[in-house]
Amino acid sequence: MKLLLIGYGKMGRAIEAQAVARGHQIAGIVDPTHPEVQITDFDSTTVDAAIEFTHPDAAFGNVMACLQQGIPVVCGSTGWLHHFAEAQALCQQKGGALFYASNYSVGVNLFFHFNEYIAAKMHQFGGYDVLVREIHHTQKVDQPSGTALTAAEGILRNFPEKTTWRNEPTQNPNELAILSERVGQVVGTHIVTYQSGVDQIELKHEAHSRDGFVLGALLAAEWLPGHQGTFGMKDLLGL
Repeated sequence: MKLLLIGYGKMGRAIEAQAVARGHQIAGIVDPTHPEVQITDFDSTTVDAAIEFTHPDAAFGNVMACLQQGIPVVCGSTGWLHHFAEAQALCQQKGGALFYASNYSVGVNLFFHFNEYIAAKMHQFGGYDVLVREIHHTQKVDQPSGTALTAAEGILRNFPEKTTWRNEPTQNPNELAILSERVGQVVGTHIVTYQSGVDQIELKHEAHSRDGFVLGALLAAEWLPGHQGTFGMKDLLGL
């Protein structure tokens, strides 16, 4: 298939390499390093899908441009979801296809699945407080991470004692603390901890490389053409 890459940082270059290895063609690269290339140079007749990994400030505009051009778009940028309803509305209006995930790793999405199950069970039996901790490399811009927010949302849906989250320690029993750390070259670690007076239970995912994220994004791009609507990893994985 023909892919349009939007963003050519570490993820963009890794996607390019793995896409070519899987037999795909890179139809174009939209990035400040390729100023002569624009999203509007392409449409559904010239590319099969776009994969967008850029910056929170650029992602929304990139997604909207793809939808306007009729290009199915897989977006992995986080930090722009306050605009997500607008993107959904345009996707519906255009009969387009938008695939969004805060994290494309198959392992992380199983982590999300188990996280919701555990939250419901811990609420059922009571006696535990819960917090989320995320650790990433020092170049990561958004805080908390999109993955941590997805985990937090899963907890809030299933652990009614928590009604909102806060990106710092909190003594409010109704607030879910998300603790963010930026350390060295850490790819991404997420830990959900349940603590009681007698024991502690943790669910942890630690990424060793970006390869899992890259594969998930490519699987989404391979799956998305021919679909209409807004999708995520649960749709791809059947969770």
